[in-house]
Amino acid sequence: MPHIAKNSLLFPMLGLLVLVSFSLNVSFGSVSIPFDQITDILQNGPDHHWSGQIVWNMRLPRAMASIIGGAMLAVAGLLLQAYFRNPIVGPFVLGVSSGASLMVALVTLTTLSLGFAHVNPYISGIAALAGALGIMVLVIAIAAKIKSPVILLIIGLMIGYITRSVTGAVIAFAEAERLRGFLLWQMGSFAGITWEELKIMSIGGVLLLSGAFTISKPLNAFLLGEDYASTMGVNVKRFRLLVVFLSCALASLVTATAGPVSFIGLAVPHMARLLMNTSNHRLLIPASALLGAIITGVCDLIARMVFSPVETPISGVTCLFGAPIVISLLLKKRTAS
Repeated sequence: MPHIAKNSLLFPMLGLLVLVSFSLNVSFGSVSIPFDQITDILQNGPDHHWSGQIVWNMRLPRAMASIIGGAMLAVAGLLLQAYFRNPIVGPFVLGVSSGASLMVALVTLTTLSLGFAHVNPYISGIAALAGALGIMVLVIAIAAKIKSPVILLIIGLMIGYITRSVTGAVIAFAEAERLRGFLLWQMGSFAGITWEELKIMSIGGVLLLSGAFTISKPLNAFLLGEDYASTMGVNVKRFRLLVVFLSCALASLVTATAGPVSFIGLAVPHMARLLMNTSNHRLLIPASALLGAIITGVCDLIARMVFSPVETPISGVTCLFGAPIVISLLLKKRTAS
């Protein structure tokens, strides 16, 4: 009972922190706008004054995108860690994000966009999903033959290096006018998110996160072994494909919109496990989503405020946050063994 009571209190607290993170992102920026004026703009919509355009068309979609994107990345990492039963697995480690970046580079920097420049958000999203799924299928095919998780992670890293080298070759032959946009995207940032892009991310995020939550019960059974999951009525082969699709789709949608955002999918699930003190994914999935939203929102605020008016890539901030957590986990695991 105390454990249930604790978790029932944690979720409202996390929800409140999400609102705080959102409010800070809307309230603060390189341009100082009075709080009462921001409140009026949020209540009544944008006006013709410059402050209304900044809040409504720049800060508001960016704040919402960082929160939704953080939730998606955190849940994607949680699903991958459960799938591989390995705590140091994430979209970046296994090359999923690199595959998405490669396909976006091919679409952005070559003629693969087929002239559909006016629907670029849709084309980029489809390309990122295709790249992520392609890399993930390759990793899973290798995993079926190699049981060692260490070797699998090394192979995943090598695949990431290969895709990044191909991306580098595409960049070398790209036209200068196309190159600048891709390089800014590759640095990772929620800046410049449009309402159209936010709509795509929001609809996709809600559907995919809902799908992830619906498989939380069979995911718990899968953690106990494929044989046990089969006895509980889980179609293991179909379930594998579903987990792969959900995790890749979540990561690739964020990558297509904001560029590569590292360490959120790797570090946040560990924080959720420590906070909730459970391995039940019915609790871990919403907890990871809320924590991912909070941390990504805060990291995005730091990225644009610490050297304001110059912005730093958000991955630079998330790396500083996530790398110590991963190092401590590795040291803890080594000490335990």
